[in-house]
Amino acid sequence: MRVIIQSNYERVSQWTASYVVKRIREFNPTPRKPFVLGLPTGSSPLGTYKELIRMHKEGLVSFKNVITFNMDEYVGLPKEHQESYHSFMSNNFFNLVDIQKKNVNILNGNANDLSKECNEYEQKIKKAGGIDLFLGGIGPDGHIAFNEPGSSLASRTRIKTLTYDTIVANSRFFDNDITKVPKTALTVGVATILDAKEVVIIINGHKKARALSNVVEAGVNHMWTVSALQLHPKGMIVCDDEATVELKVGTVKYFKDIESANLEPKSLLKQ
Repeated sequence: MRVIIQSNYERVSQWTASYVVKRIREFNPTPRKPFVLGLPTGSSPLGTYKELIRMHKEGLVSFKNVITFNMDEYVGLPKEHQESYHSFMSNNFFNLVDIQKKNVNILNGNANDLSKECNEYEQKIKKAGGIDLFLGGIGPDGHIAFNEPGSSLASRTRIKTLTYDTIVANSRFFDNDITKVPKTALTVGVATILDAKEVVIIINGHKKARALSNVVEAGVNHMWTVSALQLHPKGMIVCDDEATVELKVGTVKYFKDIESANLEPKSLLKQ
């Protein structure tokens, strides 16, 4: 597992976006052979999306032959609601790049049969050839997508009840009113994420330091679902200095030393 440590969130976003662009360009997608990208919502990827939009406008990348699958969506929240993940993705990314609407896939939290919706989502991913790169973020408790602590590491796309901590954390998007936050969501499973050919996780800020320490220095544990990244042959964490405060000094030094030639975002596009 690679750990890329950057000085701050801005650098994390620049590096992550550059890495995504590098992978898309190396793949050289076509209509018959599209690049399949897994995407998250929340605050963690916002900087990365802004950088991807900038790089698209500068002609460094096209999303015309990219298929996307988002990680999750609230149950019962209308797609048009400003806090739905459909709206989030449209406003913060899709409407600002050249991706084709037919290539965008987001779970439907208002489907008549939610279990069927989840099963069909898994089939869509398989039909697309699997996910080439899954980009994700985590919560302070180490949950990835809505795979809360205690989730099976063999889980697939399903309906999930959100923990109280997650509801409280997400209430900042709902006028700080926890009664407005949906209590359930549809989410890809841990195994769905691990099926991707490559997984890149953004971890930033001191509030996620404990989660990072459990991912990097502890074992695989279903109470920290992102720790399953250790099982992936091409797993990567991109984090800032704030998130490393609970790591051992030697651990930080090791990863900074071993990745010292790869820390400059612009250099990724020259390789």
